[in-house]
Amino acid sequence: MGKVVCKCGIKRKKGYLYFVGKNGCAYETKMARGKKKGGGRKIVHNCKIKRQKGYLYYIDKKGNVSAAKMVRGGRRKKRKR
Repeated sequence: MGKVVCKCGIKRKKGYLYFVGKNGCAYETKMARGKKKGGGRKIVHNCKIKRQKGYLYYIDKKGNVSAAKMVRGGRRKKRKR
């Protein structure tokens, strides 16, 4: 579970994708369905969050921007002899 970074209260619309951009603002874009292309992005809330490396930023069910620490799995590298 993540922690709330910005209380935005974004109201979600059906058929739209919501995400946090590189500049820290919350965006919405129309989802691509079948052969129909998605639309351009539009700023929903101007949060201006300072993003930290190693964290995933997302919009939770309540419409707030939250951050969760990314879990980096995978294989370990072989030791050089």
